[in-house]
Amino acid sequence: MIGWVGYATANPNLSLPTIFYGIPILLGGLALKSSELPPASLLPASAEAVALRQAPASQTLRKLVKDVTRWRYGQKAHLESSLETLKLWDEDAPPQLLSVEELAADGRYGVSLRFRCEGVPYQQWIAKQDRLGRFFDKGLRAELSEPTRGEVLLQLLPSSSASA
Repeated sequence: MIGWVGYATANPNLSLPTIFYGIPILLGGLALKSSELPPASLLPASAEAVALRQAPASQTLRKLVKDVTRWRYGQKAHLESSLETLKLWDEDAPPQLLSVEELAADGRYGVSLRFRCEGVPYQQWIAKQDRLGRFFDKGLRAELSEPTRGEVLLQLLPSSSASA
């Protein structure tokens, strides 16, 4: 506001840089705001899962949780490139990650991801179940369920053959 008043009254002391730098910064900020993707909600973890989180074998899943629980910009959904690669993507109605939960399974760290996915049928997820676990890291298996119609619960758990 001060920049506009100074510019209109022929006092271009700080008003000129304010206008020429401020407007592009404002437009850039508005563009980022319009393309932001809020983080998925992180559900409270059990004490056992929190203790297992720091195990070296948990590094990949830890990174996954950290990635989906932060603000993203310029994406339609969390894990967009991964879901596209796995052919679990619909351009018109992409799967939306609703929540993430850290799990303790067989004394090892696991993660549960709940998606809302009207555009990708549950049967398509089932067809990719074997590949889902291996996609994120070796030694993981994927378990799928459909808690409600239009939602998929993906659990990435350590496979029984993986070393602890």
